[in-house]
Amino acid sequence: MEHGTGTDLLVESDQDLKMSRILVRYGELALRGKNRGEYEKLLALNIKRMLADFEKVSITRMRGRLIIHCSGEVSEAMDRVCDAFGVHSVSPCFSVPAKIEAIRAEAVRLMGEELSERSSDGSGVTFRIQTRRAEKVFPMNSSEINRDVGSAVLDVYPGLKVKLKNPEIMVEVEVRTSIAHLYTKRLPGPLGLPVTSAGKVVSLLSGGIDSPVASYLAMKRGCEVVLINYHSYPFIGEASKEKVIALARRLVKYQPRIRLHIIPFAEIQKEVKRTAFESYRTVLYRRAMQKIAGRIASIEGALALVTGDCLGQVASQSLENLHCIGSATKYQVLRPLVSYDKTEVIDIARRIGTFDTSILPEPDCCTVFQPRRPVIRGVVAKAEELEANFDLDRLIQEAVEQREIVRLDCQGRESRRMADKS
Repeated sequence: MEHGTGTDLLVESDQDLKMSRILVRYGELALRGKNRGEYEKLLALNIKRMLADFEKVSITRMRGRLIIHCSGEVSEAMDRVCDAFGVHSVSPCFSVPAKIEAIRAEAVRLMGEELSERSSDGSGVTFRIQTRRAEKVFPMNSSEINRDVGSAVLDVYPGLKVKLKNPEIMVEVEVRTSIAHLYTKRLPGPLGLPVTSAGKVVSLLSGGIDSPVASYLAMKRGCEVVLINYHSYPFIGEASKEKVIALARRLVKYQPRIRLHIIPFAEIQKEVKRTAFESYRTVLYRRAMQKIAGRIASIEGALALVTGDCLGQVASQSLENLHCIGSATKYQVLRPLVSYDKTEVIDIARRIGTFDTSILPEPDCCTVFQPRRPVIRGVVAKAEELEANFDLDRLIQEAVEQREIVRLDCQGRESRRMADKS
């Protein structure tokens, strides 16, 4: 058993046994070789942050598992842990000393709870005991434990039927050196890698369907996501900004802390309208967005940008335009949705809770001075020539200095402030 102090990774104790607990399994983390411990610590830290408003939360890290000890409502804690990237599945578990008598008694008790939920005395209900010995010091092997515990359950509930494949009730037993964990339920997690394990990115968040999903998928691959939004007041009202903040509130359940930079964008759009060909307006808007996002990435120490682009979905997302827009920044641009069908994106948006907010009828900044016939195959040299007609660098610097920063966390705390101009 490994333990440490950085994330309250504690050794089991008699007092721990009295607390509610959740067993966490992870999948891809187990393939990280000698670096696995660092990923486990990040996952534990993210979970601690998700449960920061619970009293007396501690986490025990064992080979292939995390055990969460917490007070309060276990079902609410489990719901939050099921949103932690890196988690394969979770179970409410009950722990007893690693003695066969204690394991028998707990298995019988758990079976009683399961049958009570079904309002059944057990007649005709199928079940199975499945044991996993993480350490082999226990005097009985897994098959012997299965038979022994199964017989004890049948003595109390003789109407049960043993079924090894697809039973109605599965009592699972994990035996460690000095403790055994028992559980009957598994809830799926989101998989992926713990947030922050892959570095920091800046994600361009509009009020639409695609960009929140792209941000979510970047988080799933371990990125710490900083959000950036462009607000064209007075052409776009405050309701549009509040919609984007509402989307950030949805995303913070997957990343315990989020910063959202809201950039005033109207002055840049007015200059583009005044000086550039109408057909190039959208491409130039998006190039300016990339440049600003690069400034924010530098401030935040981020390594890449994330967009919700899907190849060929709209005019600005042709391959030529994506190249023209992406060339405006030195940062790598990640496009998680580049090959997704719109229906696939909508399915994810519904699942993660952003869809209903995204479809609220509030315009975003790209609708301001929108061209009637946007260019399909933008050329980098032409875009740069048009940008030279006005002082884009000055406008970008002013926009960055005048940005609003919104900080959110998964406990519902929120703060807003204007950027420090220093």
